[in-house]
Parts: sequence; C-alpha cells; structure tokens
Amino acid sequence: MNAEFDWESIIYRGVESDELDYKAAQDWSKLNRAGRAKFARHCLAMANTKGGYVVVGVGEDKSGQPTRFTGLTEEQAKSFDPTIVGNFINRFADPQIDFTIERPEVDKKRYAVFVIRRFQNMPHVCPAGCEHELLQGVFYIRTADASSRPAYRSSEIHALIQRALRNQRELLGRMIRGILYEGHMTPAAEQAQSHFSEELNHSAQFFNKRFKPKSGFFGIEFSAAPSEYVGGKFSLSELRRSAESAFNQHRQNDFIAAHELETAYSSNVSLRAVPEGSHKQWQIFQSGLFHLIGYYPLDDKNISYQFLVGFFAGAITFIADLYSELGYTDEPIQIKVTLRQVENMTLSGLGKKSKVAFTCRIPEITVKLSRATADLSTDPAAHAAQLVRPVCERFNVPDGRFQNLLPSLRKMIN
Repeated sequence: MNAEFDWESIIYRGVESDELDYKAAQDWSKLNRAGRAKFARHCLAMANTKGGYVVVGVGEDKSGQPTRFTGLTEEQAKSFDPTIVGNFINRFADPQIDFTIERPEVDKKRYAVFVIRRFQNMPHVCPAGCEHELLQGVFYIRTADASSRPAYRSSEIHALIQRALRNQRELLGRMIRGILYEGHMTPAAEQAQSHFSEELNHSAQFFNKRFKPKSGFFGIEFSAAPSEYVGGKFSLSELRRSAESAFNQHRQNDFIAAHELETAYSSNVSLRAVPEGSHKQWQIFQSGLFHLIGYYPLDDKNISYQFLVGFFAGAITFIADLYSELGYTDEPIQIKVTLRQVENMTLSGLGKKSKVAFTCRIPEITVKLSRATADLSTDPAAHAAQLVRPVCERFNVPDGRFQNLLPSLRKMIN
C-alpha cells in the first residue's frame, strides 16, 4: 500500500467487525503453534468473507474494548516478517491467501497490520488441523459480531458457493471477450486498426525526429486503443481533464509523473507531453488512442525487474482510470507493449542474491493484451501481471520466480 493510505482510520477505529480485528502487542517468534494458528483462522475467515485487517499492537481495556494503542517494539514489529508469517499461515489455506503485512507508524508508534484480500476464484479451505484452533476441511468465515468461525449454516455455505460461482463467471466472461476479440477482427475493426496505426506512425515519427537510439538505453513503446475509431471523438479539454483525473487517483506512478501532466500541451489532434530532461513522450489522441514511447537507461546492460513491475503497475492503473474517465466500460481496450534494444541485455533483481540475472536473446519483445476497461479496473494487478510475466519469459526467467509477482503488484497499486 502506498504511503498516503489512511492508517489512522484503521488503527483508531476502536470497534472490531467482520472486516477488522485487533491483537495486543506480541512477538510472532515467541508465539506457540496455537497462537499462530489464531492468526491463520482470522486470515482464512476474512479472506472468505469481505477481506479485512488484523491490527497487532492494540490491547483491550478493562471493559474489553480495543482502546490501548500501545504499538509494538522494534523487535516485535520485525518478528512479523511477511515471508515467515506467510509460510505458516498458507500452510493452513488452500488455495493460498492473498495478504500482505504492513508496518505503519502512527503517532510515533509502530504497528503490524495484516491486509487480507477477499478470495478471487475459490474460497479457502483449511487442509489441516492445528492445536484445536483450526479444523481440517473447514471453511472459516468472519461474522458481524467479529467472530472467525466455521461456516455451519446452510445460508453461509450458500453465500460462499454463490460468490465462487460469480467469480468464475466473471473470469470466464473476461476470457471469452478477450478470445473473441483477439481471434476475429471485423472489417470495421480492421479499418479502425488502420486509422490507429496511422496515428501511431505519426507519433513515432515525431519522437524519432527528436530522439535517436543511444547506447546504454533500451526502448519501451506502449499503446492503448479502443476497438472503434472515431476521429475527433474527444475535445482536447476532455483529454486533459480525464488524464488529470486518472493520474490523481494513483499519484505514485512510475508510468507518468506529475510534472509531465503539468507541462503537457495541446497539438492539433492530441494532448502531448515531451518531458524536459528525459528521452520520452506520450500522447492522448482525440480518437481515444494513447501512445507512450521512450528510452530508459540501463545499468551496465542490466534492466531492473523492479522498474518493469512498477512501470506496468503504473501503466495498467493509469490506462484503466483514463478510459473509465473517457466513458469506456465494456468495450475492449487493445494494449500493446514493445521493448527494443534488449538483445543480450539482462534482467536483474529477481533473485535473493543481487547477482542473479537473466538474459534476453532477441532484439525486440512484443506483448499484447485485450481487456474491457471494467475488467482492468476490477483487478489491475492481475492484468499488469499478464504483461510482466511474458516480458520476463523472453528474458528466460523460470516460472518459479513469479510466486510473489501478484502480491508485489497489489502492494504497489493498492
């Protein structure tokens, strides 16, 4: 989560609910199995309900209300290591729970906060028992009275099933829309593609007149376009207003910076930015086409994995918000990414040791994605992952290296 998240509203809420639980200050490394299993039970229950937060560092007063905001010592805060805690909790969750552990400081006191996300496809079942806190084969749920317990009423089981079916229908719908659009282009779609290609060529020519390929840099070209071409569909004022609104929803963005919007200007057909001191430009055309192209520095032939993850996280969130502001909902948005000058370049920062790097053996990488704006907005991290993974595969990164990709993207975006 970003630094601007309002942690005070969570920590000082003072009332437990189906989305919030408080725990007194404690050290994870000193907890016995039963104590750790309680955390797993809360995580399972919240993930199967609405998602939520478990705040560690808030004790109860004499009346049992969570009003003692003690915070954690430095040693206690460090003990809630996401890897160690995650390995234990997900041993009792099938499928694994998508959660992160944040350690915000509020009023000069440190807390550990479990940020638990609602299940995406299937509800989480407990595959093994543990110290009378967890029972094998049980679906835990979180109730309005702040209880994390097994789902034993028919209505509760029915709600879990219905939610899982709804998630599966949404996933299937996204897949079908993408397959149908990517596999079959109507004459109108082909004509639209031709018009958009012409605008892309003009944009690339404008860029190439001002910037030449340089050693020590690699190129990225990113475009997004609706399926229908309508020249002059949007006024230049509408484009600027939509871009500013989209940016303001995610200000910490590695894709477009604040000063780029401030210096963007209107051409005859687009809102254009050529940031001073960079080798980059982007344009939003009146047809709805977005195009970014630029050269980015290498670190001794190394491309940072973290840079790519941040770039694509920022790209998808900005594009989803931009097209939402422009009024697109169910219409597929065609996204295309090309990386240039990457032959024999290495991707670094993926391994536990900084020396681990992976090499690309082709001069150019191209990845495409077709999704409706509503889908992009629903889970931008999942769609950003669909750009990051194939790019990394071209660097010959083994599949096992992507285990933490989705949680990392969600942490950046949320």
